[in-house]
Amino acid sequence: MAKLEYSLDAITDIDRLVNFLMGFDLAAALDTYGIINDGLQLLKRHPKIGRIVTGEKRELAISRGSTGYVAVYTFDNLLDVVIVLAIKRQRESDFN
Repeated sequence: MAKLEYSLDAITDIDRLVNFLMGFDLAAALDTYGIINDGLQLLKRHPKIGRIVTGEKRELAISRGSTGYVAVYTFDNLLDVVIVLAIKRQRESDFN
């Protein structure tokens, strides 16, 4: 089973996505964290499940109703480590 690590940008993204909802819907904020976490945990067992984007980067779609989130990550096969680089809502227009 692969080890799962998060970049500082990914942690900031999760915080941003959850905090956005905290002000007006606590249940949705908690659900958001759970949905993202559950999706990312899948990468431990299936690190190559995401589609290849560029070079070593992959994208994992995390469904939430009619929309969801996209996580960008890399997988180091030699070290058996998944590094989550960034997460955004699917409807966001830019992705750094």
